[in-house]
Amino acid sequence: MISGTTRLIAHLGYPTGSFKAPLIYNPYFEREGIDAVVVPMGCKAEDYPQFLGLVFRLSNALGALVTMPHKVTTAGLVDIISPTAAIAGACNAVRLDEEGRLVGDMFDGEGFVRGLLRKGCIVAGCRALVVGCGGVGSAIAASLARAGAARLAVYDTHAASAEALAGRLRRHYPRLEAATGSNDPAGFDIVVNATPLGMEPGDPLPLDVARLAPEAFVGEVVMKQDVTAFLAAARARGCRTQIGTDMLFEQIPAYLEFFGLPTTTAEDLRSVAKLG
Repeated sequence: MISGTTRLIAHLGYPTGSFKAPLIYNPYFEREGIDAVVVPMGCKAEDYPQFLGLVFRLSNALGALVTMPHKVTTAGLVDIISPTAAIAGACNAVRLDEEGRLVGDMFDGEGFVRGLLRKGCIVAGCRALVVGCGGVGSAIAASLARAGAARLAVYDTHAASAEALAGRLRRHYPRLEAATGSNDPAGFDIVVNATPLGMEPGDPLPLDVARLAPEAFVGEVVMKQDVTAFLAAARARGCRTQIGTDMLFEQIPAYLEFFGLPTTTAEDLRSVAKLG
């Protein structure tokens, strides 16, 4: 039930047809009696810089979830940006602080790392490889560094993207050993596919799975299907794995904390979600 006291979380992106967040947050809010609602708002890129500020002129605006194509733009519009978002070069959450400043953060990587930790994967001191240095790959790399990874290799077919990401990682985490130039997974404890490979049937694998150590923990960001060809091959090697949608559900508790709302577990959110 929406009333005059309901607080608004804007879900900003374009187009809105594939938005899933309202179908996860709103059933949870309803069950818990939280007087808030997530509302999709289709805002085109040319209107977004002005519109973001107007959202927070609303007296009942609690925050904003930000998705494509606005994540990178948002990083340049907020007043305060977290180290994780700065490394990723993108924000997917915005709120106002007590002094009226826009605060931006990025939770894609946080969701990915929370999922690993809840599955018993040890991140602190690990050696990790992230293949794909776009927005989600950069966010995952940033969160792995924040969680204490000792060595982090980042790879992208566009070498300049990997070099730029490694530079940002070194700047924020001087003790981190950041490497580029290879997608060979041999010797790594955590291996992540952060590329779109796996979205379509017949896509090549993002790396040579035969080089994976059976002890490695392998993660995926593709959400089109739970077990991609990459994850199936990793499981055949004996690796523990994390599916793409785990990242989505695991980041929502972090979002709730960011907005100052009662939080819960990823499992609880899965149970209450109305995704069909």
